[in-house]
Amino acid sequence: MNGPHFLQIPGPTNVPERILRAMSRPTIDHRGPEFGEIGRRVLSNVKTLFGTKSDVIIFPGSGTGAWEAALVNTLSEGDSVLMFETGWFATLWDRMATKLGIKTEFLSSDWRRGADASAIAERLKADKGHTIKAVCVVHNETSTGCVSPITAVRKALDDTGHPALLLVDTISSLCSIEYKHDEWGVDVTVCGSQKGMMLPPGISFNAVSAKAREAAKTAGLKRSYWDWEEMIKANATGYFPHTPATNLLYGLDEALKMLIEEEGMENVFARHKKLSEATRRCVRHWGLEIQCADENHYSDSLTAVRLPDGNSADALRATILDNFNMSLGNGLGQLADKVFRIGHLGEFNELTLIGTLGGVEMGLSMAQVPHTSGGVGAAVDYLASVAR
Repeated sequence: MNGPHFLQIPGPTNVPERILRAMSRPTIDHRGPEFGEIGRRVLSNVKTLFGTKSDVIIFPGSGTGAWEAALVNTLSEGDSVLMFETGWFATLWDRMATKLGIKTEFLSSDWRRGADASAIAERLKADKGHTIKAVCVVHNETSTGCVSPITAVRKALDDTGHPALLLVDTISSLCSIEYKHDEWGVDVTVCGSQKGMMLPPGISFNAVSAKAREAAKTAGLKRSYWDWEEMIKANATGYFPHTPATNLLYGLDEALKMLIEEEGMENVFARHKKLSEATRRCVRHWGLEIQCADENHYSDSLTAVRLPDGNSADALRATILDNFNMSLGNGLGQLADKVFRIGHLGEFNELTLIGTLGGVEMGLSMAQVPHTSGGVGAAVDYLASVAR
């Protein structure tokens, strides 16, 4: 099939040519002076992405590994943790915590909105003995396209005077949706490289507060590879206690230049906000339903689209892949075959979006999904109006 593959899932995202070129450089001695210089620069600059002056720890591994690192460094077996069921990935984090011997209380929801800060506040207020040791929230739920109000969750902790740690997953929000680790009072921020950072999968992150590091001193869960303190000690000079993902760090170095120095983070967030709004206008014109039912929780990283009853989202995705060489995200968990997900994050602009939406609209027609044609035009009109 002619032309490039359109990878429009919500991650891994398309990797810019510049980053691929940077990663193609020969691997160097990770104990040598050249690596130390790169390490110090990356470890310093990456803090800007998280909005923190505290340590950001970089592990070779996926975001799932960063989930585990956040838990095992701060908690002990039998500790109680409050989690909120925003969707599939919140569910997986809950399952991991349970496997590690943590007692989780999983506040349920309908997968159509972000975390309910008032429900969290109510539960914290009832916890008079402060048995809950941490609150875990997914900032942007990749399975649903719903964003949780982290500042409101922080306020719930503060207003109730509850000392629990706040752990936040930003795997599909960082570098796409504004996020401020320090200002919002987050204790551990979890992230991965393969979405807004525009890198391939392979490195993951924990940004950690002083409070989190203090909790790690008495946390009882066993840890070795994921231990923060060994990493922080070695990172002070730009090195790592084990073999790092050297070529991915080359790519991260280049991504930081593109995001921070060249485009600027405010412009990055504005770009994602504009493209997400254009996507939603297109979907509404089609007459299809957006999975996120609360406009205050709309995601700037992705849009999950519900199909009318009796229509298969997986069949639609297969039609689009077979005919137009474009991949869209599938429905996960209870949303399997009910939704498809359009990723509009990372290296993504107006023309990429119009091509993506055009492929979806043609697919809707070919798969005979009931819709009103012309959604792409609605997106074009909006983008043209805000470009003036």
